[in-house]
Amino acid sequence: MNSNTEKAQESESTEPETTDSEIKNLSPSATTNDIPEFGWSGYAERINGRFAMIGLLAVLLVEALSKISFLEWAGIISQ
Repeated sequence: MNSNTEKAQESESTEPETTDSEIKNLSPSATTNDIPEFGWSGYAERINGRFAMIGLLAVLLVEALSKISFLEWAGIISQ
């Protein structure tokens, strides 16, 4: 073998292997290194938690501005 083919074989063996995310051509989110996926994943739980916090804040704002409970405001219970 000549030195050129040996160098080519060495460079091929030192290249990093491609991961599943590179094969799927997905990139991580801007706020986390998790890749969005379906099912029970850390990414999905983080997003659900953020939406839950926004919903709770909305309920508290409705109660603070209307001076009645959210359940009365929504017409679920009557007093």
